[in-house]
Amino acid sequence: MGTPIDPRHRRDRCITVYGRRGVLEALADRSLDVVEVIVATGSGAVGRDVTRAARERGVALREESAHRVSLISGNGRQDQGVVADVVAPAMRPLGQALDALAREPDRSARLLVVDGVTTPANLGLILRSATAAGVDGIVLPRRGTAELGPQVIKASAGTAWRAPVLRAPDAPAALSSLTDAGFAVVGMDARASTSLFDVELPPRVALLLGGEHAGASPEAAAYVHTWTSIPMAGPVESLNVACAATLVAFEVARRG
Repeated sequence: MGTPIDPRHRRDRCITVYGRRGVLEALADRSLDVVEVIVATGSGAVGRDVTRAARERGVALREESAHRVSLISGNGRQDQGVVADVVAPAMRPLGQALDALAREPDRSARLLVVDGVTTPANLGLILRSATAAGVDGIVLPRRGTAELGPQVIKASAGTAWRAPVLRAPDAPAALSSLTDAGFAVVGMDARASTSLFDVELPPRVALLLGGEHAGASPEAAAYVHTWTSIPMAGPVESLNVACAATLVAFEVARRG
């Protein structure tokens, strides 16, 4: 049976997958905790296949209208009338993580904050690299970034399920909370004169990664204490945000 989770907190604890393949793969993976499967009325063979798999797994199952399912999936063109909420065990609200840190004032914390990364492939690679490097958390806003769904999971090679994701309403709200909690905010900008390899990283630091085209939003940039860049030896203006995130994450790991 799936783990009971208060519906009010489900979006901060679960990833919603949709479509026949995505839902069946989640149900077949016994290491994943599927909370609930929702099937649209009249979803045909796809709905029957998913219903059968959910019942065999003992997962909670309910039927909704196709319109309701499309609202839940956020992608009515591709959900095929089936969605599932799957627990991401390392995912939690940012506020919960900050409450835990408040009880351990001497504990260091190195976080990445994603602002405006809208390409699922980039977001998936960021989650994969940051998790591999062992960062303490990836702050992922619900607004202004790519949906944490099947495309991101695929790009992350499945790492998204177990990435230390910290959910927040948006990047400015997250940075406000982090600043109040004593974090220094270091922003990545190709025009900054201070190298990533020289910049001071305090024990509690949030590194801000802006979007693919516009960089960090002005509202998020207002919280930055220091700007830094990745030095370029060749005739390259800047790196793709996913590449930059990889370097940032492993530089943080190198410093320990």
